[in-house]
Amino acid sequence: MGRRDLRHSGRRDHHPRAALRGPPHARHLLGQIGLPGGGFAYALGATSNTGKPPLAVPLPTMPVGRNSIADFIPVARIADLLLHPGEAFDYDGRRLAYPQIKLVYWAGGNPFHHHQDLNRLRRAFARPDTVIVQDSAWTASARHADIVLPATVTLEREDIGAADGDPMLVAMHRAVAPYEEARDDHAIFAGLAERLGFAPAFTEGRSARQWLEEIYEPTRRALVERGVNAPDFKEFWEEGELVLPTREWDGGIVRAFRRDPLAAPLPTPSGKIEIASATIAGFGYADCPEHPAWLAPVDGAGSDAASRFPLFLVANQPATRLHSQLDFGATSLNSKIEGREPVRIHPEDAASRGIKGGDIVRLYNERGACLAGAVLSPALRPGVVQLSTGAWYDPDDPAAEEPLCVHGNPNVLTRDAGTSRLAQGCTGQLTLVEIERFTGPLPPIKAFDPPPGGPAGR
Repeated sequence: MGRRDLRHSGRRDHHPRAALRGPPHARHLLGQIGLPGGGFAYALGATSNTGKPPLAVPLPTMPVGRNSIADFIPVARIADLLLHPGEAFDYDGRRLAYPQIKLVYWAGGNPFHHHQDLNRLRRAFARPDTVIVQDSAWTASARHADIVLPATVTLEREDIGAADGDPMLVAMHRAVAPYEEARDDHAIFAGLAERLGFAPAFTEGRSARQWLEEIYEPTRRALVERGVNAPDFKEFWEEGELVLPTREWDGGIVRAFRRDPLAAPLPTPSGKIEIASATIAGFGYADCPEHPAWLAPVDGAGSDAASRFPLFLVANQPATRLHSQLDFGATSLNSKIEGREPVRIHPEDAASRGIKGGDIVRLYNERGACLAGAVLSPALRPGVVQLSTGAWYDPDDPAAEEPLCVHGNPNVLTRDAGTSRLAQGCTGQLTLVEIERFTGPLPPIKAFDPPPGGPAGR
């Protein structure tokens, strides 16, 4: 496809070289584009859209205003933004500059889970005058905030559950009262809007429930136009769910292109499938050529770091939680070893380091260190270790320059650098480390402890 489609998000695992490696991408070259089971696929992971027919009616959504600020950065460049205001950087063929940021307001999400080189991120978060975190849990990001605004969890609020590719619309009733001072997000933003003097423009005179009724109405009208079941909001809310109609999938632009390439060209400069991009070539990026190519990793075999840190660390998604969510839940906690995230290591690598199954080990490199519980596994290739992401960052001494994460977050070890100047995406999947037995007194896990002097927690 064109530059956007072929390069996808710029992440290393979606690099264009995959187009020449094997199924399904190689089927471009075999002429199978647009055929059932052929061509290429995406969204086989968390989004899981493949094989799901598109909805025939719009989902309830809040109106989105126009952002008066044009400046932006790729999300993986947060630390660079805070540490280097005014510095220029390349992105997607443009030369941009990091703005000066004096206040950070982070609503939802947890950068101290998904960002790389957490010691560097800690230094970055110390730069703004004020950091505000709005969340429903006492995350590592909340611990680094000056102000924390407690938000309700799903069961403490009213909402509508909906997603593209899912035909079920769900009325989400509040099951329990909000804990302590937690408020739903609408109430938090409405309160801030009132203090800033524009509450009527923000709320438009509606409560959270009234907004649910308002955003449900376009969906109801679309159902009426199609002559299908179209309950009013009261009926929908009482019934609890509503099945939405879907459209038949016709193969989209790819199948249309196969049927008649001249009448239905692809959205590329040539209208055809492009293996090389003249646009990308024009950028002159040494780290992102115009065609699929193998680029040797900076932090890999043959690099300067490999002699000091000989083990490849794979920081994959966890099996016991979604990202870092519910790391304090029973399923996640039951997988840990003496409270630490398990790290898998090949028996040969463990034996050469005097490590046995169940030992607490220290993983380290030039960026930082963390503790984990050793699990011996012959399923791994020798020289490779695996530590899942998502253990909440837990520094033993928050005042130290490079504290030890006692819980096992691999992002104290990963390198904070963009995939390329084209995409500036995340490169947190692989890095180099060394491992040794940890022989000192085991530090306590404090990642889930509530703030001093605050409520006892959920």
